[in-house]
Amino acid sequence: MSKEKFNIITDSCIPLPLENIDTDQIVPARFLKATTREGFGDYLFRDWRYDKEGNRIDSFVLNNPMYKGRILVAGKNFGCGSSREHAAWAIADYGFRVVVSSFFADIHKNNELNNFVLPVVVSEEFLKRLFESIYKDATTQVTVDLPNQTIRNNANGDCEHFEINGYKKHCLMNGLDDIDFLLANKEKIEEYERNAKQCDIDS
Repeated sequence: MSKEKFNIITDSCIPLPLENIDTDQIVPARFLKATTREGFGDYLFRDWRYDKEGNRIDSFVLNNPMYKGRILVAGKNFGCGSSREHAAWAIADYGFRVVVSSFFADIHKNNELNNFVLPVVVSEEFLKRLFESIYKDATTQVTVDLPNQTIRNNANGDCEHFEINGYKKHCLMNGLDDIDFLLANKEKIEEYERNAKQCDIDS
């Protein structure tokens, strides 16, 4: 799992304009036996990328050399279904840093954040126009500015503000997972505990 600090990303996009993509489609259940994150990118959308004989399905977007980039643009209700974190592992391990959609399932959205992938919620109109831009020009670039919480379609100038939990924003911008955050604040935590114990004694 990459802990690369997240600031501003400008990149091209991979379009997947399907609604209600569930976590079993993101990573099929038969691949859930592994307990480490490494290598899960190979399983991302596995049954859409390969047929039963293991041959590449050229019509699927991840197999289309026209489309490249670290930004996945998906249809409404992305990551619905089961709560498996493996789906976020696969997205992160494949190399995506941003997923754009008009709606995310809450648990999957949180799993993406925990794996240093930024889920960006945009309006239906912004998403529609973004897909149009990408299909008009596969090299269309998008700028995701985490400090200012904005996303810009550089092809047509569309720009929207997106929401993110303040704690998760801090962790992404500083390359910290939950354990890293606690370790970085170890002295403050120990000081708090000492003060709490002293208050118990004084009372």
